[in-house]
Amino acid sequence: MPRDEIAWTPPPVEPGQPRQVRRILKLFHPYRGRLAVVGLLVGAASLVSVATPFMLKEVLDTAIPQGRTGLLSLLALGMILSAVLTSVFGVLQTLISTTVGQRVMHDLRTAVYDRLQRMSLAFFTRTRTGEVQSRIANDIGGMQATVTSTATSLVSNLTSVIATIVAMVALDWRLTVVSLLLLPLFVWISRRVGNERKKITTQRQKQMAVMAATVTESLSVGGILLGRTMGRTDSLTRSFADESEGLVDLEVRSNMAGRWRMAVISIVMAAMPAVIYWTAGLALQFGGPAVSIGTLVAFVSLQQGLFRPTVSLLSTGVQIQTSLALFQRIFEYLDLPIDITEPERPVHLDQVKGEVRFEGVEFRYDDKSTPILDGIDITVPAGGSLAVVGATGAGKSTLSYLVPRLYDVTGGRVTLDGVDVRDLDFDTLARAVGVVSQETYLFHASVADNLRFAKPDATDEELHTAAKAAQIHDHIASLPDGYDTLVGERGHRFSGGEKQRLAIARTILRDPPVLILDEATSALDTRTERAVQEAIDALSANRTTLTIAHRLSTIRGADQIVVLDSGRTVERGTHEELLECEGRYAALVRRDAQLEPTR
Repeated sequence: MPRDEIAWTPPPVEPGQPRQVRRILKLFHPYRGRLAVVGLLVGAASLVSVATPFMLKEVLDTAIPQGRTGLLSLLALGMILSAVLTSVFGVLQTLISTTVGQRVMHDLRTAVYDRLQRMSLAFFTRTRTGEVQSRIANDIGGMQATVTSTATSLVSNLTSVIATIVAMVALDWRLTVVSLLLLPLFVWISRRVGNERKKITTQRQKQMAVMAATVTESLSVGGILLGRTMGRTDSLTRSFADESEGLVDLEVRSNMAGRWRMAVISIVMAAMPAVIYWTAGLALQFGGPAVSIGTLVAFVSLQQGLFRPTVSLLSTGVQIQTSLALFQRIFEYLDLPIDITEPERPVHLDQVKGEVRFEGVEFRYDDKSTPILDGIDITVPAGGSLAVVGATGAGKSTLSYLVPRLYDVTGGRVTLDGVDVRDLDFDTLARAVGVVSQETYLFHASVADNLRFAKPDATDEELHTAAKAAQIHDHIASLPDGYDTLVGERGHRFSGGEKQRLAIARTILRDPPVLILDEATSALDTRTERAVQEAIDALSANRTTLTIAHRLSTIRGADQIVVLDSGRTVERGTHEELLECEGRYAALVRRDAQLEPTR
């Protein structure tokens, strides 16, 4: 994708099932060796199972009538051995095929997760978290039967059907023709059922995604607090019940789709032995060639053996068509265009001084939207500090997100030590730029684990040093479990100021030469803000700092202050210089003074 475009377009739609099936088959390509073994086991099992009716024919036509006890014993032993070998081959093929299927599911889950990890921030601002979770959990989970057993079942049943038909022809071709007359009708019915279930499955998975999103949002800590305080608990329950009711209907329709038609097939197949006996009797009645009792029993045994794999084969075809809907939803995510990619020949910087420049920067979400940023030219020398202020929606946060490439510019460029950030490798950017935002995210893990997310190999001493610098060590040490204390979902066990100081300690541990503070104290009360600001001052020392300011009292010492309005730079200078100008900045300072609480 060109650098001056970041607009998201829907993923390409597959033109038809054949291409999608080929794509599914490619998922199994890395495991073709194991699948070849499964094929050999399936072939061996089919040959062994087909041999049993022929041994039964010899028992009835030769061994028993002629009183050949030795032959009878060998045939009986052969039939027992055939059953044992068939079972052993079946267990082995199930083990291998299940292992291959689970590996394919692992590959799919990992591929989707990796794809989503590389998506730009814009994707997640327009996609519900529950929808993403549903694709990984429900859609891929729904494929389990298909990828673990369907492929083997298809090969096994197809091999059994072919081997059985060949054996039936060898016994009596006329009876075989009678047995197979209705097979084309059965195939047509199964395809109709498969198409019907595929449509219903697509609707069902969408409904499950909606439910997953509702659960994720309404049963989080924030969702529970909002629902309780707004008195919406009952209405949320009713809304969820309505969504669940819709899923019930889709599940019933999915399970019942074509059930009567498939039942008719089962009835007809079960009645076929009677047709075979009737046909053999008519042939004898009208002077046709006689069929021996052994041949007739062996043929019916084969015909009954044909019943199970044929019905299973038709059901497998239905299942495959149904699973295509799930694969399509997964492929939609795998086909999402990645807006922010690492260059083919990325630049790696071993040492980053920290000079940041915005050169003619323009940013817009798509070609039709108005620019969020337009013509921004700013230079922040290494170790210097820049503060960006302005009204809500002026583009302050967007400007800061361009440095770590959470977004890419649509015009101009952003450089780090003279190198366009789009030309740097991701490792250099991750090491060079640290972000502390207003909304601190903490995992549901221990304090130590949350801090070590920045530096997995950090020692306990390093954790303590970072926490002390962030002025949170004493509080952590006072907890019953100290650094092993679980922070709760999104850090709910800690106050806003404590979470901010944990985030600062985490960034100190990362030790980036460039620091971005995105309204890091705007949601805090005055007393907590002072404590957090002291931690921020310690963090900012000797680093290039870009501060998105809400309270202007925190940025008076900045080397340079830039005022944004509608994405454009309208003022710049130091705190004193801008006050003398009596412009936008001076007005913002007066507003802050009026809002400042009386001490």
